[in-house]
Amino acid sequence: MKNRQKWQGIAITLGGSLLALVFAFALCGVFLELIGHNPFSVYKQMLNYDISRDSFLDATRRAVPLMLSATAVAIGFKMGLFNIGVEGQTRLAVLLTAAIGAQVNLPAVLHVIFCMVLAMVVGATWAGVAGLLKVKRGVNEVISTIMLNYIAIGLASWMFDTYFVIGADTLNVKTKELPRTAWFPELVKNKLTGFIVIALIVIVLFWVVVWKSKFGFHLRASGANPGAARVAGVNPGRMIMTAMLLSGAIAGLVGMPGLLGTDHAYRRGLAEGYGFDGIAVALLGRNHPIGIVLSALLFGFLDHSSGILQVNSIPRSIVDIIKGVTVLAVVIVNEALKRWHNRRIQQASAAMISAIEVEAALA
Repeated sequence: MKNRQKWQGIAITLGGSLLALVFAFALCGVFLELIGHNPFSVYKQMLNYDISRDSFLDATRRAVPLMLSATAVAIGFKMGLFNIGVEGQTRLAVLLTAAIGAQVNLPAVLHVIFCMVLAMVVGATWAGVAGLLKVKRGVNEVISTIMLNYIAIGLASWMFDTYFVIGADTLNVKTKELPRTAWFPELVKNKLTGFIVIALIVIVLFWVVVWKSKFGFHLRASGANPGAARVAGVNPGRMIMTAMLLSGAIAGLVGMPGLLGTDHAYRRGLAEGYGFDGIAVALLGRNHPIGIVLSALLFGFLDHSSGILQVNSIPRSIVDIIKGVTVLAVVIVNEALKRWHNRRIQQASAAMISAIEVEAALA
């Protein structure tokens, strides 16, 4: 009975996400028809553009930071926290890592590790501010992380323009380039860096820690029922701080595929938007490691295929509309399916109790 309910829950979750995707593409198809484009032709162009080897590699490259960003968001979700501040944590981490990493001389492997650890420390520190405000002053993390996003983005822009920028008189405005010892190795030359391995390791660790450890059990229990977890001896303040620090540490890594793998210096626009897209990926993937990987790949393919849309004079914003509608649809559909599934379980439990009572009466 327990296994059956477990598999039913998985099927309903997957079905809800697929239904949300179908709804999103259908709604965007209506929009395409209204502006004079055949939706079937547009979707066929996007699919044909995505099936080549180079397209697959580019879409995967785009998906790597989304995997990390969604994992950072998912840790908060599992604790019942909504860390909207991944964007700000990422921006500060990538700028400070670029600036400090360029001043350090270390052997190749150690230099890469130094940059990654530094990025994680910066991200965790900034996220820890929101955690501290919630634990000590009861400030809602949604409000604090939104405000911290604005502060981080403004602070990063000011520091970049004031202290770290070189080439201000050229079109190539950026920080000092990282030494080659800090460059992350490529898996496929000019197509895909080895940072995908790091992203997958982080996701596996996320699965092990959250689903297979005592800490993960306390984390999920605190998120599902804080009162019961507190009665069971779980320190809610400690769990909140730990979850926010872990989330921020992973958020710090979001900009590293671009910094260490391709650009090797900070410039305006590097790693922008991944924090917000990560929320969408985490929601679509239902905060599960496999779901996050698949959702990130889907968003990577959508981002990649936007190139062919512009070539054919189709608004690139179609991709953004698909993403936005998908997020709304997956929240609505999964909530409706969750309620339907819970009602079925309640009805089945009630029927079982009635049967037991009848048996007892007859005995």
